[in-house]
Amino acid sequence: MDKPHWHEEGNTIIMHRVQELDRTPIVFSFDGQDITGFEGDSILIAILTRFPYLRKNEFSHQPRSGFCLMGACQECWVWDQQGERIRSCSTPLQAGMELFSTSPVIQGEPAHES
Repeated sequence: MDKPHWHEEGNTIIMHRVQELDRTPIVFSFDGQDITGFEGDSILIAILTRFPYLRKNEFSHQPRSGFCLMGACQECWVWDQQGERIRSCSTPLQAGMELFSTSPVIQGEPAHES
């Protein structure tokens, strides 16, 4: 499997799981890639253990990952397949979710390439 484009830019994943004990794996999709998180993960944690950032800012195109981690800021938005915004820091991961770094309703490039 080829490395995603963001890896070529020198970005590195900063969140690493230390140990998992008896949590059920959960498969979901992010920017068209199947990813596995674990029962009890927030969407944000499940994504950041795989990618170095969550999305790119709509205006500056700088990487964003989350800021307050309590649902008060707007840094952790992701979108579902209907184009609804979701706060990834406070939303539990569910099996089969199809999530995007940019709205699938508005034309644009996802932050993470396949």
